Amino acid sequence: MTRSAAAAGPLVTLDDVYLTLDSAAGPVEILRGISLTIKAGETVALLGPSGSGKSSLMMVIGGLERPSAGRIEVAGHDLGAISEDALARLRRQHIGIVFQAFHLIPTMTALENVAIPLELAGRRDAFATAASGLERVGLDHRLGHYPSQLSGGEQQRVAIARAFIAAPDLLLADEPTGNLDGATGAVVIDCLFEQHARQGGSLLLITHDSSLAERCERQIRLGDGRIVEDRRKLPLRRAL
Repeated sequence: MTRSAAAAGPLVTLDDVYLTLDSAAGPVEILRGISLTIKAGETVALLGPSGSGKSSLMMVIGGLERPSAGRIEVAGHDLGAISEDALARLRRQHIGIVFQAFHLIPTMTALENVAIPLELAGRRDAFATAASGLERVGLDHRLGHYPSQLSGGEQQRVAIARAFIAAPDLLLADEPTGNLDGATGAVVIDCLFEQHARQGGSLLLITHDSSLAERCERQIRLGDGRIVEDRRKLPLRRAL
């Protein structure tokens, strides 16, 4: 499904989703009946205390974890009805992910890390496009540097460039500034929102920072694996 086609309906739909994981003490319910939709182009902040299920919810939306029950649809695809290979293709075509721990491949340069999704998709212009992506996040002078030669903020900007490089319909960001100091984190967040504004798509951002959440159009708060609040910003009223 193309982005224009996805705009006709919700990009993400969750219907009564549960996630139960085994532990030494027995089964643990992580998600408990989550139902929500995310529109194409919408920016959503996901908040809640540690252990509330935020990262697990992102994992099931990204097809990285299979729910125990319920239905998940992303970009017109029922995630429960497709194979692991098809899920991997779906992520390459429709989903970008930025993690708190940058997840760059240490033996590859910044350019090679960003080019990976395009190479896997068979794009002949993978490296030229990756170079443009790094330029957009202010790292055109770091193309040949390895992750160990980059600061934490630079590594996260490489991860952001990689996540956006294939113009995903949905960008998932899990505490993207969690490993950074305040000033560096502010630069990275500005970079993330700038790339989203440039390319569009939907953004689901996990954060503990309420001021950061206010930059999103919608805030969803989890508690004990359930949605306890779903709030949208009121549109600004024009002065008469």
